[in-house]
Amino acid sequence: MSDVSGLPLIGAAALRAKAASRVLRTLPTDTKDAALAALADALVERTEEILAANVGDVAAARADGTPEAILDRLRLDAARVAGVADALRQLVALPDPVGDVVRGSRLPNGLELKQVRVPLGVVGIVYEARPNVTVDAAGLCLKSGNAALLRGSASAYRTNTALIAVLTEAGEKAGLPAGFVELLPADRASVGELLSARGHVDVVIPRGGASLIQRVVRESRVPVIETGEGNCHVYVDASADAAVAEAVVLNSKTHRVSVCNSAETLLVHRDVPFLPRLLAALARAGVTLHGDQETVSAAARSGVEAVVPATDEDWATEYLSMDMAVRIVDDLPQALEHIARWSTGHTEAIVADSARAIADFTAGVDAAAVLVNASTRFTDGGEFGFGAEIGISTQKLHARGPLGLPELTSTTYVVTGSGHTR
Repeated sequence: MSDVSGLPLIGAAALRAKAASRVLRTLPTDTKDAALAALADALVERTEEILAANVGDVAAARADGTPEAILDRLRLDAARVAGVADALRQLVALPDPVGDVVRGSRLPNGLELKQVRVPLGVVGIVYEARPNVTVDAAGLCLKSGNAALLRGSASAYRTNTALIAVLTEAGEKAGLPAGFVELLPADRASVGELLSARGHVDVVIPRGGASLIQRVVRESRVPVIETGEGNCHVYVDASADAAVAEAVVLNSKTHRVSVCNSAETLLVHRDVPFLPRLLAALARAGVTLHGDQETVSAAARSGVEAVVPATDEDWATEYLSMDMAVRIVDDLPQALEHIARWSTGHTEAIVADSARAIADFTAGVDAAAVLVNASTRFTDGGEFGFGAEIGISTQKLHARGPLGLPELTSTTYVVTGSGHTR
């Protein structure tokens, strides 16, 4: 297991992480919590250093013609640095999942059986653009007793390097083992090595666009927890309250367009009387509408003329921009059919007053999160009270939804006897 000759780029980091994971799995909660607090304090104290590195990344990305939505993901300011530091402090307040007894029983033969949460080991995370993920991942892995092997994007490499330097120095001063968090080179080859590092890395989690996720799922020899795109829908039922619908739709679409829980498609029951008002509100907010023919007609009645005719490509697109596809549907079953065809299984929302419609929607939608009369933007580990998150899992094995602390553990069976033999 110690042979890393086939991993020239990541081998040394993988070995340090593996050694660190054996120490981290045994650390008591108070040691991990004290270290998390120290990491948070260090980030705030060295904000200027971090921001100076980030300015270089943003300038280089802008010069390369990077879209504004991606620049927004990349950009840090003092408030965002303080925010990621606060996310670490929130982890301190959360229960430590390591050692939790999932279930237990006394067997008929007298053996005591307990299923206990344990760390995964070395968690490799491949992600794009967002340097806050560097801190979130390090903190979540630390609290759950795992070592973090991080491969961020080249566009954020200056920022990530600065962040890891701060975290490493503060963590080792706080008593954490060297290698508790490692940053891998930001090139394509390092991803390939990470995906082939079976025996050195226990699980890989991709967080980013479709091409990144598909590559990891397709090529990895290491077990993968798949996070997915967010082609999220809001369905407005005929029973919906106009004010509630407007608030939920606007927040779902415009609160922050560059994230995976932003709504991309609006489905509206044809009996909704306030559709023109809803379309006008979106247009006033700066949203470009991509609509079916009935939407184009409804928009014209509300004074909104610049509606792009929608095609299948629009229904399939995760815009990550101030664009939204709009379709008028005959009823809830047609809305469910549309979602089943085009959804990525991330988050789906319904706005309705009808208990029957709500029950049918929540039962009929297959997604990691279903929101009722609430914005899709709430699908988030922090908003759910889990603290920071690695991402939103859209798969169905091991973990689904926000990947918080319990999702970064596995279990082991502890069987206690008194000289039992079989």
